[in-house]
Amino acid sequence: MTDHPDPNKASTSAQNDEPSLARANREQHDPQIEAVLQQYSPSGLRRRRRSRMLRWAAATSLLGLVTTAKRLLDLLISASLLALFTPVLLIITLGLGGPAKALFRSPRLGRFGIPFKRLSFRTPENGALRKLGLHHLPVLINLLRGDMSLIGPRAADPSEYSPRERKARRRYNVRPGLVGPWWIRRRANIDFGSELDADAEYVAQQSLSGDLGLAFRAIPALLYGQGLASASDEIRILGIDIDNLTMDEAIETMLAVVDQDRPQQLCFVNADCFNIAARNDVYRQCLKDAQWVFADGIGVKLAGKILNRDIKQNVNGTDLFPRLCDAMQGTDKSLYLLGARPGIAQAVAEWVAEHYPDCRIAGHHHGYLKDDSEEQAVLADIRESGADMLMVAFGAPRQDLWVAEHLQDSGVKLAMGVGGLFDFYSGRIARAPQWMREMALEWLFRFLQEPRRMWRRYFVGNFVFLIHIYRERFFGAPK
Repeated sequence: MTDHPDPNKASTSAQNDEPSLARANREQHDPQIEAVLQQYSPSGLRRRRRSRMLRWAAATSLLGLVTTAKRLLDLLISASLLALFTPVLLIITLGLGGPAKALFRSPRLGRFGIPFKRLSFRTPENGALRKLGLHHLPVLINLLRGDMSLIGPRAADPSEYSPRERKARRRYNVRPGLVGPWWIRRRANIDFGSELDADAEYVAQQSLSGDLGLAFRAIPALLYGQGLASASDEIRILGIDIDNLTMDEAIETMLAVVDQDRPQQLCFVNADCFNIAARNDVYRQCLKDAQWVFADGIGVKLAGKILNRDIKQNVNGTDLFPRLCDAMQGTDKSLYLLGARPGIAQAVAEWVAEHYPDCRIAGHHHGYLKDDSEEQAVLADIRESGADMLMVAFGAPRQDLWVAEHLQDSGVKLAMGVGGLFDFYSGRIARAPQWMREMALEWLFRFLQEPRRMWRRYFVGNFVFLIHIYRERFFGAPK
């Protein structure tokens, strides 16, 4: 007996196949799905591998050209300088008792972690050759031999950064240099973060134009001296006591202060603040009474150098703010933002929420307070928010005087004036690029942004500040 297909089953099967057929038909004509299928097909995978290999080959070739060009420049410059300074080298070597006694060979790690001896003259710590920098002249031989380059990460001692360390490995992909980004940042007192981070950034972005930029930035950096971690923890400039801390020490101090019962005031002082304090006795007394005063800006750095009172780091509010937010993440501590135009403080709070989501902003309010009643309402809002720290952006001296007057009423443990910080992080005003900050030219960038408002502060104010500093140098501090 012959079996006949059940028409009902056939109809049901056809109906069940319709959705799958429709899906297949749609997928066949969907350009996005077709692109994905082609990308992961055998031929697509082969094309992707070829593309990656070509990109890698192009990048390797470009890096090879940069390395070769750098080596040729090192040879040309070191040979020229050696020819120029050969008489000086011979005189110093003979004066120190010959090569065996004159040369000091420091063990260092070069490219690919290969050890070499960095050459210098063996001179006393406070000797004339060391003060003039002539003890470094023999390093030109290291440049000529290819141990080092003019531009690159610092030549590290073998005990510092092992090539086996993952974080340190990248710095050994290039020759160590006499000048590098970390060296410049230390001179400009903006050596935040770590040396390894700066080295990794240099290796990832190295180029001839970048090296040329570093060489130019090294010229003004020579004038700044060097921030010393061993400098005194407290110094006095123009009668104002300054807490001479590094950025990390400053943040640790701020976090420790909010765990104490007594409310405290922090002031950031730059050259303009000193000028204002010189003619405003109330503001001057406010700075003297503040529990914490941090050095802000290259002007104070130069003042410290002139007065032989080394400034450790440029602890300015703008650089401190993101690091403070990062340190506050995951803690029960919070910030209140007060100041600037309407909407600016809110934009800063949104920036913090985006970049440091675990940092708590307890509240914010603009700085255009119409009368005493609105001021009292803002103080009540700060108290009710439970904020631990208060940042006030009214501009100096108003912000610091306001904090001194209302510190007890605010209910916070630490309050500080932060100047134009909110404008930067709200995006209203762009900050100077890194290369200008490394050359201590942030003031020039600000002047170009707002010449009518800033010309007197920078071109007259900085000159007046230097007069005050040299007067203290030769005639003593004001009473």
